[in-house]
Amino acid sequence: MAAAAALEAVAPTGALWGLVQDFVMGQQEGPADQVAADVKSGSYTVLQVVEALGSSLENPEPRTRARGIQLLSQVLLQCHSLLLEKEVVHLILFYENRLKDHHFVIPSVLQGLRALSLCVALPPGLAVSVLKAIFQEVHVQSLPQVDRHTVYSIITNFMRTREEELKGLGADFTFGFIQVMDGEKDPRNLLVAFRIVHDLISRDYSLGPFVEELFEVTSCYFPIDFTPPPNDPHGIQREDLILSLRAVLASTPRFAEFLLPLLIEKVDSEILSAKLDSLQTLNACCAVYGQKELKDFLPSLWASIRREVFQTASERVEADGLAALHSLTACLSRSVLRADAEDLLDSFLSNILQDCRHHLCEPDMKLVWPSAKLLQAAAGASARACDHITSNVLPLLLEQFHKHSQSNQRRTILEMILGFLKLHQKWSYEDKDERPLNGFKDQLCSLVFMALTDPSAQLQLVGIRTLTVLGAQPDLLSSGDLELAVGHLYRLSFLEEDSQSWVAALEASGALATLYPVAFSSHLVPKLAEELGRGELDLARGDEPAKCSRHLRCLQALSAISTHPSIVKETLPLLLQHLCQMNKGYMVAGTSEVIAVCQSLQQVAEKCQRDLESCWYFHQTAVPCLLALAVQASMPEKEHSVLRKVLLEDEVLASMVSVIGTATTHLSPDLAAQSVAHIVPLFLDGNVSFLPENSFPCRFQPFQDGSSGQRRLVALLMAFVCSLPRNVEIPQLNQLMRELVEMSCCPSCPSSSTAAAKCFAGLLNKLPAGQQLDEFLQLAVDKVEAGLSPGPYRSQAFTLLLWVTKALVLRYHPLSSCLTDRLMGLLGDPELGPAAADGFSLLMSDCTDVLTRAGHAEVRIMFRQRFFTDNVPALVQGFHAASQDVKPNYLKGLSHVLNRLPKPVLLPELPTLLSLLLEALSCSDCVVQLSTLSCLQPLLLEAPQVMSLHVDTLVTKFLNLSSSPSMAVRIAALQCMHALTRLPTPVLLPYKPQVIRALAKPLDDKKRLVRKEAVSARGEWFLLGSPGS
Repeated sequence: MAAAAALEAVAPTGALWGLVQDFVMGQQEGPADQVAADVKSGSYTVLQVVEALGSSLENPEPRTRARGIQLLSQVLLQCHSLLLEKEVVHLILFYENRLKDHHFVIPSVLQGLRALSLCVALPPGLAVSVLKAIFQEVHVQSLPQVDRHTVYSIITNFMRTREEELKGLGADFTFGFIQVMDGEKDPRNLLVAFRIVHDLISRDYSLGPFVEELFEVTSCYFPIDFTPPPNDPHGIQREDLILSLRAVLASTPRFAEFLLPLLIEKVDSEILSAKLDSLQTLNACCAVYGQKELKDFLPSLWASIRREVFQTASERVEADGLAALHSLTACLSRSVLRADAEDLLDSFLSNILQDCRHHLCEPDMKLVWPSAKLLQAAAGASARACDHITSNVLPLLLEQFHKHSQSNQRRTILEMILGFLKLHQKWSYEDKDERPLNGFKDQLCSLVFMALTDPSAQLQLVGIRTLTVLGAQPDLLSSGDLELAVGHLYRLSFLEEDSQSWVAALEASGALATLYPVAFSSHLVPKLAEELGRGELDLARGDEPAKCSRHLRCLQALSAISTHPSIVKETLPLLLQHLCQMNKGYMVAGTSEVIAVCQSLQQVAEKCQRDLESCWYFHQTAVPCLLALAVQASMPEKEHSVLRKVLLEDEVLASMVSVIGTATTHLSPDLAAQSVAHIVPLFLDGNVSFLPENSFPCRFQPFQDGSSGQRRLVALLMAFVCSLPRNVEIPQLNQLMRELVEMSCCPSCPSSSTAAAKCFAGLLNKLPAGQQLDEFLQLAVDKVEAGLSPGPYRSQAFTLLLWVTKALVLRYHPLSSCLTDRLMGLLGDPELGPAAADGFSLLMSDCTDVLTRAGHAEVRIMFRQRFFTDNVPALVQGFHAASQDVKPNYLKGLSHVLNRLPKPVLLPELPTLLSLLLEALSCSDCVVQLSTLSCLQPLLLEAPQVMSLHVDTLVTKFLNLSSSPSMAVRIAALQCMHALTRLPTPVLLPYKPQVIRALAKPLDDKKRLVRKEAVSARGEWFLLGSPGS
C-alpha cells in the first residue's frame, strides 16, 4: 500500500516535470497553458511548479533561465488570485533578485512582477520594494516596446491598489517614474505613460523639486506629430495622443511658468497643427489657472491671439483663438481679488480695447469684423467683461452708424451691435439701474427704427433681428417704443412677395408678442382686423391678386402673433368670424382662400399646444365652429352656394382635418372626454345642440343619410377620434365601429369610404387587446372577405383591408401576418394587383392624419424592420413564381418596402436583393422606377464594393432612365449617375467616355432641374481619375 501511495505522488510530479522540460528545453508554448490549467484545478501548487523548475532557474545558460522564469510568469499571470500571502512574499523576493540577472531574463521577470502586482494578497511594503528595484536595476528605455509596456502596467496596477504606500515614497516615486518614461517613443506606451502622469498630478502625489523635470519629460512630445501607419491593428489615432497629452499639460497650475512660453512659441510658429493644438491647450489650461499664473504672460498671449485672428487664413485657427481669448477672460473674471491686488481683468480688457477700437472707426472697415469678434469673445466671458467692453464700444458703434450713410456699412455696424446685445442676454441683473444697456436704450431704439425704414432689405433684416434681441432685454423698451416697433412690424409684414423682410417680421412679431401681449393686442391686432375687413371687401369685389395677397399675408400675421393665451382669445375669433363671413356668401371665396384660413388656424393650434389652457380654449372654440360650418355646407338647399361646394372639396376637408387633429392631440384625458361626449353623438344621433348656429333645415345623419355631402364629413370625425389619447373612452363605440365598417364598403362615395376605413383603423390600433378588439377584427375581416369576392365594392373592401393591416402592423398584432399574406395574394389579381403593390408603400410610410405617434397611436419601434424580415422572403418567392404579366406588381411592392427601410438593415441583405432591384429598373411603371432609384442612390454611397459588381448594368439602366418621359425619374437617374462616381475608380474608368457622351443629351433638357443634375453628374465623371479627385 505504501508503495502504491508513493507511486501516485510521483506520477503527477513526473508529468509536471515533463511539461516543464517540453517548455524549457523543447521550446514548446502549449505546456505553459496546461500547467496553469492544472494549477487552477488543484493538480499542482505553485510551489510544486517552482520545484519542478529548480534546475532550469539555476541553469548557467541565460536563455534556459529565461525560459524557466517565463513559464513561471505565465502560470502566475493566470493563477495570481490563488496565491497566499507567504507565497507572494517569497516570489517577489525571488523576482526582485532576478532583476539583476542577464538582460535575456529581464522580460520574463517583468511579466512575473506584473502578475504579482495584481495579487490581492500582496503584503504592505512590497509594492514600494518592487518599484524601487525596477527604478534601480532596470534601464527601461533600453527594453523592447512590449517590456516597457509591462513596466507601465506594473506602475498602473500599484497606483490603483497601493496608492497610500506609493505616496509614502514622496518625490522619489515621481523621480523614478521620470527616469522610466524619459525617451519613450512608442504611441501605445505613451498613452499609458500620459495617463500615469495625469494620475500623479490629479491624485496629489508629491512632485517635490521635480515639477520642471516632469513637465520636460511630457512636454517634449508637444505638439504631437504622429501619423498612424496604414492598417494599424492598434487603432491609435493622432487625436488620442493629443487629448491625452493635453490632459497632462492642463492638469496643474504648477506647469504654467514652463507651459505658457511654449504655447506662445508654438502659436507664433508657421505650422497650422501646432497653432491649433496650442490654442486648444491654452483653452483647457484656463479652466485650472488663476490670475497669478497668467499675470506675467498676458501681454504675449494677447499679442499672439490678436495676430492670429487678424492675419490668419484659417477659420479653425480664428475660432480656436477666439475660444482661447474667451477662456482667458473668464479665468481672469472668476479669480478672487485681494483688496490691494491689481485687477488684471480691467487692465487686460483695456489692452484689448486699445488695440481693437480704432479699427472700428477705419473708413475702409477692413479689420472691423476681426476686431468685433475679439471684443465679443472677451465680452462673452463674464458679466464684468461684458459691461466693461459694451460701455466702451457701444457709443463708438452708435456714432459710426450715423457717420456712415451707405446701407451695407450700416448693416455691418448694426450686426456688430447685435452681437454685443446678444451677449447681454447671458447675464441677469437684479437691480434695474445696474443694467448697462439702460443708458443707451433711446439711441439703440432710434438706430433700429432707422434700419427698419431703410430701403435696403438686408439692413431691414438685421434691424428686425436687433429689435427682437432688444425686446428680450427686460424693461428696455418703453410703451412708446413698443407702439413704434409694432407699427414697423405691421408695415414690414405687408412688403412685396420677394422680400425676406416680411418673413422675418412675422417671426419677430411672434417672439415679441410672447413677451409683450398687451402691446400687440392694443396696437397690432386691431390693425390686422381692419386689414382683414378690407380683404373681405376685396374678395367680395373679386379684386386683383395683389390685394388678395395682402389678405393672405394678414392671415399669416394673425397666426404668427398667436403666441400668448391672451392674444389667442382675440385672433382666433377673428379667423373663425372670417370663415363664417365666407360661408354666408359675403365674399367670393375659392378653395385657396378657405385653405389659407384653415392653415392659419392650424398654426394657431400648434402654438396653443404649449399651454394646456390655450389648447382647451382653441379646441372648444374652433372645433364646434368648423363642424357647424361643415354640417351647414352638407345640408341640401334651394339656392346654389359656391362656398358650400368649396367646403366639401377634398383639399378643404383635408385642411380642416389638420386643424381638428392638431387641436385634439394635446388635450388632457378629462377635457378630451368632455369633447368626445358631444362630437360622437353628433355623427351617430345627429345631436347638434352643442354647435353654434345649430338650426339646420334637416337632420344631420351621415351614416344613414344617402347624400354624399354628409358622408364626406366622416373625415372630420376621423380627425377628432383618431387624435384622442388612448385612455379616453369613446361613447357608443360598438355602434360607431359597425357604422364605420358599413360606410367603408359603400361604393357611392369613394372619399367617405376611405375616411371611414381610416377612422376604423385608427380606433382599432388604440384598442387594448381583448374580446372587444377581437370582435371588431372579425367584423372587419368578414366584411373584407365578402367585399373582395367579385362585386360592386371590391376597391372599397381592399382599402379597408389595407388600413386595418397597417393598424395591426404598427402594433405587432398577431393577425397582421394573416392580413399581409392576404394583401400579398392580391398582387396577382388582374384588377387590384397594382393597387396592392402601392399598398406596401402605405404600410411602410408614416401617415399625417391617422395612425401617428403624435395622435397617440400605438406605433412600435422598428416595425419596418420586422415587416421586412417577415414578408420580403415571401415577396421574392412570389415574384419568382408569378406569371410574367403580374411580376411588375411584386417588383413594385418590393421596391416600396426596400425604399422605406433603414439603410443599415438593408445593407446586409443587399447581395441577395440587388438583382431584383436592377430588374425593377426595367419595369415600365414610373412609380417603380422612381422608388427603386431612390433606394439605390444611398446604397451606391454606403455599399460601393457590392454595387461595383453590377456596374455595367447600373450604368446602362441609369443612362436609359435619364431619357424617361417622367421628369422625376430623369432627375433621380442623374443623381444615381452622380452617386456612381463613389464606386472604386478603376471599375468606372472603362465607362467614362460612354457616360460623358450620353450625359451631353440631358444638358439640353427642357427642364432646368434636370439640366442642373446633368451638369453636376457630368462634371464628376469628367474629373474621374484625374489627380486629386
